[in-house]
Amino acid sequence: MTVKTEMTKDLVWPGLADPAHDSQRLFRQILGAMSEPGTLTTLALPAPPQAAPSDALGAALWGAVLTLCDLETRVWIAADLDSPALRQALTFHTGARITDDPVSADFALLTHESFDPQTPFALGSDTYPDRATTLLVVVERLANAGPSMLSGPGIETTRALDIGDSPGCRALKDRLAANRASFPRGLDMIFGCGAQLAAVPRSTRVDSREVN
Repeated sequence: MTVKTEMTKDLVWPGLADPAHDSQRLFRQILGAMSEPGTLTTLALPAPPQAAPSDALGAALWGAVLTLCDLETRVWIAADLDSPALRQALTFHTGARITDDPVSADFALLTHESFDPQTPFALGSDTYPDRATTLLVVVERLANAGPSMLSGPGIETTRALDIGDSPGCRALKDRLAANRASFPRGLDMIFGCGAQLAAVPRSTRVDSREVN
């Protein structure tokens, strides 16, 4: 116990104060976000340190990592988020295996700047669509506004979602729109901006057309 306590003190990325109850609470929030695509959710815990570059991931996505990752999952980390401190904390708190091969990853941590449409993430199969990689992406902003509209399961009519205007954000929206052609295969995405989170599963139809 003393050894574990000393190791925890050395980690700059905190774990959950009450792992059993906190993970259940966060899981319900993430599940709610997935079942109501584009809905903004605030994850209050845990907060990463306020020091660059380790705070780039943000509190919401770090909470998602602690909740979704375990001994059975493989995680790919983009270069702009990767650090020894993040790897150490992820392995210590979740037991997840870090992979350098994106196609073998269950989860991928990246930012809108590092998203590359050519990265070979797993899309699953018609028989096992759940074997696709889930992307956890830091975006410029999250707001229920803008011309990009979501529709489909969990959305009564349509829902606007704005993740930013950068080339990377536009590429992310285009990739989500492409899920329609390969469904049930495709990529689920969880977006994070600070303590806010929004999810867009592959079942969601994304109209990424911009207003003239």
